[in-house]
Amino acid sequence: MPVKIVGATPSAYQYPLLIKQLLLTPLATVPDQEITYQGRLRYTYRELRQRIGRLANVLSSLGVEAGHTVAMMDWDSHRYLESFFAVPMMGAVLQTVNVRLSPEQILYTLNHARADVVMVNSEFFPILAEIAGRLESVRAFILISDEAVLPASPVVAAGEYEAMLAAAEANYDFPDFDENAQATTFYTTGTTGNPKGVYFSHRQLVLHTLGIASGTGNAAGQGRLHREDVYMPLTPMFHVHAWGFPYLATMLGLKQVYPGRYQPDVICRLVEEEGVSFSHCVPTILHMVFGHPAAAKTDFSGWKLVIGGAAMPEAMAGAALARGIDLFTGYGMSETCPVLTLAHLSTADLEKSPAEQAVIRAKTGRPLPLVDLRVVDAQMRDVAHDGKATGEVVVRSPWLTLGYLHAPEASEELWAGAYLHTADIGNIDPAGYLKVTDRIKDVIKTGGEWTSSLQLEDIIARHDAVHEVAVIGVPDDKWGERPLALVLLKPEFVGQVSEHALRNYAAHAIEAAGVSRYGVLLQVRFVKTLVKTSVGKMNKRLMRADPDALCL
Repeated sequence: MPVKIVGATPSAYQYPLLIKQLLLTPLATVPDQEITYQGRLRYTYRELRQRIGRLANVLSSLGVEAGHTVAMMDWDSHRYLESFFAVPMMGAVLQTVNVRLSPEQILYTLNHARADVVMVNSEFFPILAEIAGRLESVRAFILISDEAVLPASPVVAAGEYEAMLAAAEANYDFPDFDENAQATTFYTTGTTGNPKGVYFSHRQLVLHTLGIASGTGNAAGQGRLHREDVYMPLTPMFHVHAWGFPYLATMLGLKQVYPGRYQPDVICRLVEEEGVSFSHCVPTILHMVFGHPAAAKTDFSGWKLVIGGAAMPEAMAGAALARGIDLFTGYGMSETCPVLTLAHLSTADLEKSPAEQAVIRAKTGRPLPLVDLRVVDAQMRDVAHDGKATGEVVVRSPWLTLGYLHAPEASEELWAGAYLHTADIGNIDPAGYLKVTDRIKDVIKTGGEWTSSLQLEDIIARHDAVHEVAVIGVPDDKWGERPLALVLLKPEFVGQVSEHALRNYAAHAIEAAGVSRYGVLLQVRFVKTLVKTSVGKMNKRLMRADPDALCL
């Protein structure tokens, strides 16, 4: 017998899950709440809605219609927030361009996404000059600048962003349409080949917003996001919608602080002056902030900070706790919109020592509501939830990309067996916490056994001299591979500690922890830099290709 579909009277409103609905509550309850750009520009949610309407009218005047693609090239700003809403609310698609890719890769993504209009900050004019003649579908450019005088443009443009908004009407009647309409697209950073395009619908973005609202709002206390928080993104808005938190912050009507390009002194100033209480970033950004002289004089107490994009060392969690920062892990990937899990602590956990808390905070976390997350073997069978048995992390939820743009074979590989394959290896403990132990491509095979590079990194990072570390596998005639730790020392320890001493420290710590009997084969090399992707993740593929080029 078929399921019974709910009936509706002809006058009933079906209420599609569209991004425009996220604006309803703040406009009704906190229309005078503040949004600021670097503390230099301030306006209210009421003005945000007007500027969203003005931007839509500007784009409409340039011929943008439903289904067209509008690309954005800017740092984290109020303008980016406006584009998060105006473009998809028109029925068009917002392409968030990764401005840290090479010019050739940026050209590829714009052509692959078939961008119609590009909004571009003057800081990226050199890139635009290099690629403009080879753009295949772009019909118009809108120029952006924080400077009083706009630099010379390498292209003929429709106008400057602020001037065009000032001349446009604020009223725009955003229509209803199918909630499964595509809202956004962007490209994975990728360490091999061309970047892959992922895409998300209005329905998926709204459900992701509700998912992270539920996940952060149901926390007992630690890591909780609420309507009196002050939000500042420290994950680029071009990267998975800044992890979706700008949508959540807007829906809740939070005060929002946009920092522009990430500069540690500016970040420290904004945290203190604007009262920032909730952010998110990759470990590299926090390293950068802590390493700046301004950090020593900044009061970080009360700052809730989600770490994602790369494994968080327990040592980092301990250092943050000592500064009064509520640091904890979130997990996801470009293909998952992205948040899948959060490492919240229970009230009982908060009574534990900082070292014991750090272990939990560094775990990958528990799944959000509506997330079906499994750790499976090669036959897609669940492994034991004992905190030891490992397998690949696979997932289902209503906000995962349903494929890669114009790439059917890669899409089928991503969704083999009707679960999205993360290519991460991990385990689940009896309390339900996921712990990602490595990427499938980064695990090290020594003497026929797998050794987790992330576990070795976590041990080495506990040494006081270590600023950052990446462990890679290098070929070895006897063992197949052996682990090599590429270590970036803190400046004050350069010349004060030897590779041999750090190697002995790590070997004893690895043996004591029982991580891997082959972990003691670890070698240590000091480096002048560590290679990272455009969003601050360790690029181990390039480091494996030529580790000697990095060494001191």
